[in-house]
Amino acid sequence: MNTRRSAPPARVILVDEDPRYSEWLRHHLDVVCPQASVNLLNQKEFSNWLKSFSGRDCDLLLLVARFGDGDDRNAPGLQLLRRLREQPASPAVMVIAEDGNELTAVRALQIGAVDYLPKRLLTPERLGTAVRVALRRVERRVQRRLASLAKVARDNERQAREPNPSPAQNAAAEAGLAPEGIAALLTAASSEVIPGYTLRLKIGESEKAVVYLATSLARGHNVALKISKTLRDEAAGKQFLEREYTAIQAVKSPLVVEIYDYGVHAGFEYLAMEYLPRGDLKARIQRGVNEQDALYFVGQIAAALGVVHAAGLVHRDLKPPNVMLRENEAVALIDFGLARSLDGSTANTQTGVLLGSPYYMSPEQALGEPLDARSDFYSLGVILYEMLIGQKLYLGATAMEVLQQHVSAPAPVLPQDLGRYQDLLSKLLAKSREDRFASAGEIVAAITALRSTLTDTQARDSAQPSAA
Repeated sequence: MNTRRSAPPARVILVDEDPRYSEWLRHHLDVVCPQASVNLLNQKEFSNWLKSFSGRDCDLLLLVARFGDGDDRNAPGLQLLRRLREQPASPAVMVIAEDGNELTAVRALQIGAVDYLPKRLLTPERLGTAVRVALRRVERRVQRRLASLAKVARDNERQAREPNPSPAQNAAAEAGLAPEGIAALLTAASSEVIPGYTLRLKIGESEKAVVYLATSLARGHNVALKISKTLRDEAAGKQFLEREYTAIQAVKSPLVVEIYDYGVHAGFEYLAMEYLPRGDLKARIQRGVNEQDALYFVGQIAAALGVVHAAGLVHRDLKPPNVMLRENEAVALIDFGLARSLDGSTANTQTGVLLGSPYYMSPEQALGEPLDARSDFYSLGVILYEMLIGQKLYLGATAMEVLQQHVSAPAPVLPQDLGRYQDLLSKLLAKSREDRFASAGEIVAAITALRSTLTDTQARDSAQPSAA
C-alpha cells in the first residue's frame, strides 16, 4: 500500500478589482489545480491581508494591476511588488498586467515577480502553463524546507528533554514557523486565537475560510471551527459566514450539519459546528463505491435536499466535499455559504458572477441564470455519475470548456451493465430543468422503487439452480 504523504493543496490568492475577471480566472484555476484553495481579494482587502501576512497562508499570488508605460516607476503594480518584497516572507508572485510593455515586464521581474503575463494576451492555456510552472517552483522550495526541518526534527527527538530551545525549534523559528516545526507547517494552525476554542489541527480549507478541529471550552468536546481568511467588511452588509450561519439555523435536521456558534473576533468571522470525523463523500468515492452504496448516498442526499428546500433554500454548491458522513454513513450537508432563498431574496452574489465548482454546475448556473431546487438535482446527478463511473461527468482543459459541456454536450449514456440506472440519471441530468424531477421526494421515491427492483432481481437470481 502506498503510504506516501500527498502534497498539501496549493494556497493561491488572486488580487483584482474586477469581480467578473476575478471569477473568470478563478474558474480556470479550478480546472488547472482543482485541489487548490483560491482566495479572491480586492485592493483594500489585499492591503489588510499584508498587515497580518505570516508567510504561511499563501503559496502563489496572482496580482492583476496596472504597470504603466515603462516610464512610471511608481505604477500601482510596481508599488505593490515593492510592498511584497519588504515582507519577511513573500509568496511567489505572478503578474497579470493590465497595460505595460517590455520595460515594465523587466522591472516587475527585477522586483521579484516569477512571471509577467500581459492581460490582453492571456489565454486559458497560457494561464494554465504559467500557474503549473510557478507551483512546481513553490513545491520544490517547500520540499527543500521540509527536508531541512526533518533533519533538525530528528535532532530534536534526541534532545527532547533539554530545557533550552532545541536546534529544531531554532530552525523552525528562523523559517517563520511555530515551535512545533514540521507539524506547524503541515497543519498551518492560525495564530489568531478565537476565545473559547483551542485549535488542534487544520482539517480543511476553501477559498474564503480555513476549518480547524478545535476543542470548545464551553461544550467540553471537539468541534469544527471555520475561520474566515479576510477581515469582515462592515460596509458590505451580511458576511459570508454570517449568511451560512443564518442558512443552517433555518434547517434543523440530522441531514444537515449542526451549528453551535457564530461570532467575530479581531475582525475575523468564525463559525463552530459539529465535527464529523468520518470524512466527506469525496474521500469515500476515492476509496470505491459499489452500486448499492451509490443509490444509498443519492437517496440520503436527496432527502437532505428535501429538508433544505422545505426551509426555502437552494444549496447551489452541492459536490462531494460538501457532503459529510456520520459514523453510520448517514449524510450531513455542509457549506451553505452560497445558499440562496428559493424566492431569490437573499442577495449574496453579484449578478452575472459564477460561484461554485464548474464540475457540478447545472446548465442554468453555467449560464448565470436564476436557480431553483432543480439546479441542486442536476448537481446530484453529476455526483451519481461520478460514483457509478469513477470519474467526473465532463472534463476539459479549461473551466469554460467544462461549463460549455454542461450546457450543450450530449447526455451521458451509461455502460450496458449499468443501464438499470439510466432513467434515474437522465432525469437528474436533463439539460432543461423542466425535464428533471420536480421535488426531492420524487427522487427518493424513484430510488426506493429502483432498489426494490434490484433486490427482487437479486433474490430471483440467487434462487435459480446453478448450472451443473
